[in-house]
Amino acid sequence: MAPIQNPFALQKPLKLSICYTETCNLFCQHCYADCSPEKASAELNSEEWGRFLDEIAELGVVYLYIEGGEPFHRPDFLPFLASASNRFFTEIRTNGTLITRDVTARLKEIGVGIVLVDILSPHAEVHDSFTGTQGSHARACEAVTYLVEAGIETQLLTILNRRNADDLQGYIDLAQRLGVKTAGVLRPYPLGRFKYRWNEVSLSLDEMHAALDSLRLPAGMKLMQSWHPNDGNSCWQMAAVNAFGDSIGCAYLREYVNYGNIKNVSFMETWDHPLYRELRSGQVKETCPSCSSSQGSHGGCRSTAYAFHGAWDAPDPFDRTLNHGVDLRVLPEWLLQPRPKPPGSPR
Repeated sequence: MAPIQNPFALQKPLKLSICYTETCNLFCQHCYADCSPEKASAELNSEEWGRFLDEIAELGVVYLYIEGGEPFHRPDFLPFLASASNRFFTEIRTNGTLITRDVTARLKEIGVGIVLVDILSPHAEVHDSFTGTQGSHARACEAVTYLVEAGIETQLLTILNRRNADDLQGYIDLAQRLGVKTAGVLRPYPLGRFKYRWNEVSLSLDEMHAALDSLRLPAGMKLMQSWHPNDGNSCWQMAAVNAFGDSIGCAYLREYVNYGNIKNVSFMETWDHPLYRELRSGQVKETCPSCSSSQGSHGGCRSTAYAFHGAWDAPDPFDRTLNHGVDLRVLPEWLLQPRPKPPGSPR
């Protein structure tokens, strides 16, 4: 049988993610980056980020996705964003609590492309318990209102889990009330602080699909979700650099890979790392025909495949066709290490 792999390959990235900081003004229970103020001193400074923007602009990158931590928590973020937005289409993921009316006006002036705001529940008490900050829900909703009023493309994101699954419709209804036309429901990833709370908040695959299937979208509302039949293996096109300059391919691989640091080598040298090439090739043991047809890739997400199977070519258990009885409520023990490596792993 011929190996399953992508029918094409990029010679260099067109889209790149920047994890601008691993600091934050909140202390979220689900933080994938495990943000801390102590991390700030090791992060790339403004000049280093500026040189990197020059490098990737010369490569031909056209789309820049920026997340954190909380990007707006760094005082130098808006000048960085202004420089980036002059050369790339920019998309920002934020908790929203630092976006005031004045910041919104600046974002409009800069010409940011899309702003994604995380809202964990339609209920303030649930959202605020996740963020560890009273009033964060109200400030996030206020930010969305400012952004929508300013005519900036604004979308909501939430991470599906046991504490919001029963009121997922309420989240969609909140998006409609705020004037948002696109709402994303994201799978949970066993990363950072979230993996240590997995037993409290995780759902079975059937429970996830039941929550998604129950949704009734208002007219004109678009739902983003990455479960079957939309489970793509995006590694073929992904590039990402964390706050410290490490090339990690994708933010959801942040605990598993490091292809080299852009302070020491060019980005394209990291792009040529053997494991990075392997993941971009899309070689997998099994594929879902429906997802392959809709997404143009094979095997589903490599982060969750690796997390639950400890192998890069394993099937993604978040895909109902490829799950094969994996209980997503139970994490492998090795995954709870700070820098997890499966037993017997050569890497």
